[in-house]
Amino acid sequence: MATTNINVRVDTELKQSAEELFKDLGLNMSSAITMFLRSAVNHDGIPFEIKRMSPNAETKAALAEFDEMKKNPENYKHYDSFKALKDDVLKDA
Repeated sequence: MATTNINVRVDTELKQSAEELFKDLGLNMSSAITMFLRSAVNHDGIPFEIKRMSPNAETKAALAEFDEMKKNPENYKHYDSFKALKDDVLKDA
């Protein structure tokens, strides 16, 4: 079977992490990519679910708090300068 080259640009850390994973699985990058491509062809599409990541509970709580702060700014402290904020934080330290 004839072969051809594919050039792909990826983040250096991602490549290193993938190489480590594939090595642990007894594969090299070429074999892993070939497996992905064969699976995609067999599935007639991407062989896994693709969706946007949902924020975790902590992030959802932080976003809700931010919305509350925007709706009711009078309930939260305001500072005229970073120094004033720093002084307020450090007075209780």
